[in-house]
Amino acid sequence: MIHLENLTKVFVTNGQRNVVANGITATFPDKRAVGLLGRNGAGKSSLLRMIAGTLDPTSGSVVNTGSLSWPVGFAGSFHPELTGLQNIRFIGRVYGVDTDELVEFVEDFAELGKHFNLPTRTYSSGMKSRLAFGLSMGIRFDTYLVDEVTAVGDAAFRQKSEAVFKERMKDSGSILVSHGTAMLRRNCDMGAVLENGQLTFYDDINEAIEVHEANMDAVTLDDDE
Repeated sequence: MIHLENLTKVFVTNGQRNVVANGITATFPDKRAVGLLGRNGAGKSSLLRMIAGTLDPTSGSVVNTGSLSWPVGFAGSFHPELTGLQNIRFIGRVYGVDTDELVEFVEDFAELGKHFNLPTRTYSSGMKSRLAFGLSMGIRFDTYLVDEVTAVGDAAFRQKSEAVFKERMKDSGSILVSHGTAMLRRNCDMGAVLENGQLTFYDDINEAIEVHEANMDAVTLDDDE
């Protein structure tokens, strides 16, 4: 379970205040795949980072009672001078998992061939993302945090990514941020809409998407006036 208690986040840029979370108190339920929606700049990625613990709130707190992934697909933690294989073994030891099993899973999933044994500084951004997604799915968490990651690679790789993600969702929950509503419909069973610093949950992902699209239409009308 992930509980937000009076969570507030304010960014100040050039004297302008941008409130992306305004005293949010809410609970993400266990073993549900939640699609997180909101306009560009609404604060979806910031909220995900606060839940992950990589961004401090202005006030309030996030309480998590289970194991929580880093943002799935995040490749920034790879050591550039270590090979893909060495990075996977190192992170596997940090999380206390069987490193041989993890390496076998990631090597098969990421499809990097000989590059798996080359330094990650030689990787393209797509290769790093594939390695990172495979690593994320190779370690079992109670809740996975996902930010647009399944868009990586060609159509066949995206299909494989969604398949392994759905397999993990049989025993885990997730919070998934994506601009692709079709992907949210395929992968989420409920939704949450972040609008004007407030978070509203919907038990049906389709209802959440409808509310989000109405918010987007309202913004467009305001811009046209």
